Amino acid sequence: MAKAARVKVFFDGGCRPNPGTMECAVVIGGEAFVRDDLGHGGSHEAEWRAAIEALRLARERDLSDFVLLGDALAVIAVIEGRTRARPEAAPLLAAFQALAGGEKVRVRYVPRGQNLAGVALAKRHPR
Repeated sequence: MAKAARVKVFFDGGCRPNPGTMECAVVIGGEAFVRDDLGHGGSHEAEWRAAIEALRLARERDLSDFVLLGDALAVIAVIEGRTRARPEAAPLLAAFQALAGGEKVRVRYVPRGQNLAGVALAKRHPR
């Protein structure tokens, strides 16, 4: 019997303008989940909120073998433990860690053009 493939959970956050109204998207199995009710903030906070939403949705679906994929290098570096969170992001890191429940969460960088969540957000704002 073949082993099930690791589930890819794409995430991206943004705001319009910056700072402005924050939004995020998560894509799991080709299904996009978009939120635009995240309040007012900057792009860094929006990326954190997207990562938190991605982990929340993965947990909600009882996914056990998944990887979070995003293009926010600064957020990914903190989640991986390679750098410290900005002081203003400490509560967001704490929220992410609480959802992780002490487990190491796989997270990887994906270029913006390959981030399906970024594509979902871009479709909302055609140029």
